[in-house]
Amino acid sequence: MDKKEYFAHETAVIDDGCSIGKGTKIWHFSHIMPNSVIGENCNIGQNVVVSPEVILGRNVKVQNNVSIYTGVICEDDVFLGPSMVFTNIVNPRSAVVRKGEYVRTLVKRGASIGANATVVCGNNIGEYAFIGAGAVVTKEVLPYALVIGNPARQAGWMSEYGHKLSFNENGIAVCPESDEKYKLENNRVRKIQKH
Repeated sequence: MDKKEYFAHETAVIDDGCSIGKGTKIWHFSHIMPNSVIGENCNIGQNVVVSPEVILGRNVKVQNNVSIYTGVICEDDVFLGPSMVFTNIVNPRSAVVRKGEYVRTLVKRGASIGANATVVCGNNIGEYAFIGAGAVVTKEVLPYALVIGNPARQAGWMSEYGHKLSFNENGIAVCPESDEKYKLENNRVRKIQKH
């Protein structure tokens, strides 16, 4: 690992055996543990823990006070809001060792998880999904879905630019920022590709 390829604040702890991509920034008091993989151009805020074998894709933004536990995989362009929480054991007990029972959680490309949200392990987050601040995710989240509350419930659909979509009678919505079009069909949203 060539230290010149990424930036790490002097208070960051980076264990041997991890991989950190070019252009990544790791800020104050963060701990990157062995066998974790961090892609290029990521931003790891202060007081973040990246546990062993965690995988972060490219351009993942991790805000302050986030712990990413073993079993979590974040694809490219994921946003993890301040103090959001992942879990990796369904039934934790202090006196029972369950290190061999970590449950995997996959956060797909472009998803955003708001401040203080909790993602209970084993519940995957779809592409470009948007988890509202403080939400508690207890089941899988569909691509482009907006979920809020405790337990999290779907409250609409979001564009890739993070705007709530309003669908017309034909099931078509347009993102107000990008002008990209989306189609709602059978409770699934997809972006309509330009020809």
